Amino acid sequence: MNWFVRKGIFFRPASLMGWLIFAAGAAYIAWAFYDIDSRSHSASDTLINWFFNILLTGLLYSVIGYFTEKRS
Repeated sequence: MNWFVRKGIFFRPASLMGWLIFAAGAAYIAWAFYDIDSRSHSASDTLINWFFNILLTGLLYSVIGYFTEKRS
């Protein structure tokens, strides 16, 4: 499986499946912001709770990228 290519510490999508995973992660992050913002009382409350979702999504994306990267 060559879904991703490593560029430094980041994983760049290299196939259709990689781009679908990237798009799903970005869509989830956008939806999470909207959902958290609709229930928050302040900007700092929104950003603190949203940051945790970004970390978890980034961790999952990195794990998937690590196991499906193109190795040279």
